[in-house]
Amino acid sequence: MLVVCVLVSVAFFTLLERKVLGYIQIRKGPNKVGFMGILQPFSDAIKLFTKEQIKPLVSNFNMYYFSPIFNLFLSLFLWMSFPLLCGLFMMNFGVLFFLCCTSLGVYTMMIAGWASNSNYSLLGGLRAVAQTISYEVCLALILMSFLLLIESVNMLYLFKFQKLIWMLFMLFPLVLMWVVSMLAETNRTPFDFAEGESELVSGFNIEYSSGGFALIFLAEYSSILFMSMLFVMFFMGGNTLNLLFYLKLSIISFFFLWVRGTLPRYRYDKLMNLAWKSFLSVVLSFFSFYLGLKLMFLVFIL
Repeated sequence: MLVVCVLVSVAFFTLLERKVLGYIQIRKGPNKVGFMGILQPFSDAIKLFTKEQIKPLVSNFNMYYFSPIFNLFLSLFLWMSFPLLCGLFMMNFGVLFFLCCTSLGVYTMMIAGWASNSNYSLLGGLRAVAQTISYEVCLALILMSFLLLIESVNMLYLFKFQKLIWMLFMLFPLVLMWVVSMLAETNRTPFDFAEGESELVSGFNIEYSSGGFALIFLAEYSSILFMSMLFVMFFMGGNTLNLLFYLKLSIISFFFLWVRGTLPRYRYDKLMNLAWKSFLSVVLSFFSFYLGLKLMFLVFIL
């Protein structure tokens, strides 16, 4: 049920993106299929999945074929760490599970870029992998600062610890770094270097059409929604039974679209510079600070 709901929300999220970008660029978005274009995502899905599947002659076909499937599988598998407070299913190691799955996501991009046997897709895949690995380090260290404070890898504890005050106010500098890392991790503007139209045409997915392209597309938008959910869970109180939780999730996912319509693409060397020289040192400093804070707190209790 969770996976079906995620896929439906991805469908309408693509419609929202096209509408938002349309209004930012002072034009109408999709408005022909159904009332105000509400059925557009479903007609797009039918079109994509009924098109002919192209097989590049020089590709490594098995890897080329299965990498988009594995990519979507991983991005939907991430949602298993979503804390269901009803008691049916709860993962005690949710944060560790998230880190493991996002690390595996790198391989699907790398294999998709390499197996297509095209220079453009290989370059796009290499860029995407280098970028994702760089920002995963920062994401993991930011998460470790949280884990120090709540002393658990269960996401349910985030809800318990934020009943009185949101982590947004307690860890504000880390919030800003998390937002940038989140955009870089999901390969979104202004960090969409895997898809530089001027030099790489369409990046690692250049040789994909019809179903393969649709699966890569679905995986990207599913991970955007998951990252928005994590942001709300970590920084804005994680009560998943409250309707406000989903409103906050919608606002954060809208932020992704707003950024895409507003900011130009960053330069690749500056992106790497930002990750390794700026973010890493600042995040490590904050990690040391929160470690000292926790030790001091324990000393006072004892």
